[in-house]
Amino acid sequence: MNLTGAIWQKSSRSSTNGGDCVEVARNLPSVVAVRDTKDRDGGTLAFGPDAWRAFVALATRRP
Repeated sequence: MNLTGAIWQKSSRSSTNGGDCVEVARNLPSVVAVRDTKDRDGGTLAFGPDAWRAFVALATRRP
């Protein structure tokens, strides 16, 4: 996957103490990329836009 031009944004839910940190790039055509802030070269997950919206909806749903 070509991530050239990806604009990474740190999640607002990531902690500031070096703990759980996630970055998301949503500016790429037809893909949302997700990576670990502490290990940026360790791999990237890729989601289609519909799958990403479904994931975020479920992850932010309140019981």
